[in-house]
Amino acid sequence: MHRGHDHHHHDHGAGGHSHANGHDHAHEHERAGHNHGHGPRRSAQWQTPHLPEPPEESEHLHVEPDLDLVEKAFVESFGTASDPTSFLRLARVPFDAVTQDGVRVSLLRVETSETTDVGSVMPHLGGASFRYDPLPAAMSSRRRQLRFVYFDGRATLPLTLAEVRTLAET
Repeated sequence: MHRGHDHHHHDHGAGGHSHANGHDHAHEHERAGHNHGHGPRRSAQWQTPHLPEPPEESEHLHVEPDLDLVEKAFVESFGTASDPTSFLRLARVPFDAVTQDGVRVSLLRVETSETTDVGSVMPHLGGASFRYDPLPAAMSSRRRQLRFVYFDGRATLPLTLAEVRTLAET
């Protein structure tokens, strides 16, 4: 549904009707079968809501919506959790899992870190030297990083939350 949405910018392609004809269409009523005396309509153009493009099949990880906000909430709460193991269960982080390549991995630890940028460097022409500037408070930035460290039988394997979401529990 497009309540309150301005349709005047949509291009419906050749043969489609334009919404820029000077009057508003009551889409809700039209969908219910009331055409308010406008005569027969071409149903293919206006009855189908504007759906998002289907996701492209790719080798990339499926990224869930707002994963950065989920990760931020995880970092903020995990450090103060009275029972880290239960917190991980609640977050559905697998302890023993199998990667997409079929390798069995076991969770060893959760690492969080915080980085604060307080200065910047700019190389001088020629690159032999640089200029350093401390950043004012408004320009400093903080980033938190979250890593889940698994063991794959040979070495440790640090994974992001997005990568952990692709693991299959054993």
